[in-house]
Amino acid sequence: MEMLTAKHFKQRTAERETGTKAVDDQVMEIIARVRKYGDQAIYSYTEKFDSVKLTSLTVTEQEFDDAGKMADPAVIQALHQAKANIERFHRQQVEKSWFHEKEQGVTLGQKITPMEKAGIYIPGGKAAYPSTVLMNVIPAKVAGVEKIAITTPPQPDGTVNPYVLIAARIAGADAVYKIGGAQAIAALAYGTETVEKVSKITGPGNVYVARAKKWVFGEVDIDMIAGPSEICILADETTNAKYAAADLLSQAEHDESASSICVTASRTVAENILTEIKKQSAVLDRREIIEKSLSQNGKLIIVENLQEAYDVINELAPEHLQLMTDHPADDLSFIKNAGAIFLGEYSPEVLGDYYAGPNHTLPTSGTAKFSSPLGVYDFVKKSSIIHYSRHALTTAAENIVLLAETEGLTAHANALKVRKDDSYA
Repeated sequence: MEMLTAKHFKQRTAERETGTKAVDDQVMEIIARVRKYGDQAIYSYTEKFDSVKLTSLTVTEQEFDDAGKMADPAVIQALHQAKANIERFHRQQVEKSWFHEKEQGVTLGQKITPMEKAGIYIPGGKAAYPSTVLMNVIPAKVAGVEKIAITTPPQPDGTVNPYVLIAARIAGADAVYKIGGAQAIAALAYGTETVEKVSKITGPGNVYVARAKKWVFGEVDIDMIAGPSEICILADETTNAKYAAADLLSQAEHDESASSICVTASRTVAENILTEIKKQSAVLDRREIIEKSLSQNGKLIIVENLQEAYDVINELAPEHLQLMTDHPADDLSFIKNAGAIFLGEYSPEVLGDYYAGPNHTLPTSGTAKFSSPLGVYDFVKKSSIIHYSRHALTTAAENIVLLAETEGLTAHANALKVRKDDSYA
């Protein structure tokens, strides 16, 4: 993990990697074949990429039952409690349709309508993510989405991780399909004999999944194009180095591309955290991944003062930001860009990953400058409602005709004139 000043960090921050042409070529070929051949292409790609020869893409009721029998009851209970917390938080985001009588004869409003079908991608591979199932399915359910389908890669034996299935059942998903990679995104976007086309696709994945989401956007909506996971910690002289190091390591274990950064005005604090990182990482199971992640993307940034720290953080716009300072609530007002913000040493990022309630599907790669966490609002559509009485339209007609004719749109103006003329009949 590298220690450097804010000035040197800014100088060495290169543009984000854009060399995705080779990946895009593969992804677009996969999408095209799934559109053309449907399930046949899915089976072929599953055998090629996952080394699994399936006879059915759909998880059966028997497989759900088997998952329940082999799972630890304590984990199931924890998932139920996490579900309750997540659901409680997301119910606060529910918007209602509204109508307002602006004046006599004029009613304006907004109609909220949930999407009919949503598709959730749940990664497999290096780890299983039942928490991601909860975080994606629950806001869709709270929004009122009618059908929610999950796609996730099969394990080597052709099954799906039991905790992913249990989380799917707890959260209320309607179907789970054994499909991974770009082919899963294509199936959700265009439909196959087995998989119904959806209106929106959410959920994280590898670079092939992310690029596939980019290329199907427009055919369907997507949540975001997520990059590697990120954490940034603001530390001061009061920061517990042991806690800060543990939180940086928790993010580094995601994968080799994960980013773990600490910003502090104290070189001593930075050195203490680095010492703790070396000590704790030595005994962790995913040590190899952690070490690669920290060597490539781990940074201890030394700033002159708090204002410079805020500037660095706002430029980074991190996915997860922990304010582990003496007065984190005071720091909060200076933070403009972050996906989720954790206040104090007893609010670690991992709390948000699993349990607290706010969504852990967050903007990455600096996109927190203009985007937000996944929420109920992502699964609804808003329609404007306009009603004018005959009298109200007649009153407004002259101004509307004037504006239309100013733009040279005489047919627009005519649509008002014919009504205005009739109003005097």
